Amino acid sequence: MKALITAFFVLATALSNVAVAADTQPAQEAAPTQVNINTADAKTLSSQLDGVGDVKAQAIIDYRDSNGPFASVSDLDKVNGIGQLTLDANRDHITVQ
Repeated sequence: MKALITAFFVLATALSNVAVAADTQPAQEAAPTQVNINTADAKTLSSQLDGVGDVKAQAIIDYRDSNGPFASVSDLDKVNGIGQLTLDANRDHITVQ
């Protein structure tokens, strides 16, 4: 009986270490998606850009509709509600085509 309890304890300890080790594995990050701010819809803008929700996404579209396509990524800061921090946070995965 004592051997059975010891075996159970060893097995439980080994399994708990496996579970902890599995939880500490780094998550694989998905590669950022390139978002074309000249063609993306509001849903895409809000879901793919950090700090851009539904209101800012619609402001991007409204600006684009009123002023034509963006000539550069930096032009995004002309949109009301989009500041330098938001632009810098997203610069690497925004494109204009």
